[in-house]
Amino acid sequence: MDTMTLAPAAPAAPATAATASSTAGTEEIKPLPAWFFAFEGVMSAAYDLFQADHRLLWALGALGVVNLVVSLTVLRSRLRLAKRMWRGKSTRKVAIGLLALRLGAHLALTFAGFTVVSAAGHLAFAAAMSATTVGLLWYAQRVSLRALAAEGV
Repeated sequence: MDTMTLAPAAPAAPATAATASSTAGTEEIKPLPAWFFAFEGVMSAAYDLFQADHRLLWALGALGVVNLVVSLTVLRSRLRLAKRMWRGKSTRKVAIGLLALRLGAHLALTFAGFTVVSAAGHLAFAAAMSATTVGLLWYAQRVSLRALAAEGV
C-alpha cells in the first residue's frame, strides 16, 4: 500500500481487462496536504487575529478567498474525502467542539474577570485555536482514512 494514498501499489504484471475494470470503480483517495490545514488554522484564528489588529481584515479576507479558490481547484480531486469526512460523526464533533472551545474559553475568562482585551492575549488565543484546529483536523482525517481503508474504498 502506498503511504501517501489509500491506493494499493501498482501491480508488477500488466493489467488485464478484469483488473482494469475493478480499479476504475475505485478511485484512489489522497489525504489533504498539511499546508491546507494551515489555511484552516488561520481561518479558525481569524476572530482573535482581527481583534488583535483590525488592519488584518483585508489579509484575512484575502486568505479566505485563496482558501476557497484552492479548495475548489487544486484540491478538487480530494473533495470525495472531504464529503466522506463531513458525513462522519467525528468531524462534526470536531467542528462543534472547536466552536464550543472558542466561545467557552472567552466566556469562562469573562466570568472570571479576565476578559481578553490586549493584542497579546488575542494573539495567544489565535495561536492556540490555530494549533488545536490543525491537530484535530489532521486527526479526523487520519481516522477517516483508516475507516475508508477498512471499508475497502
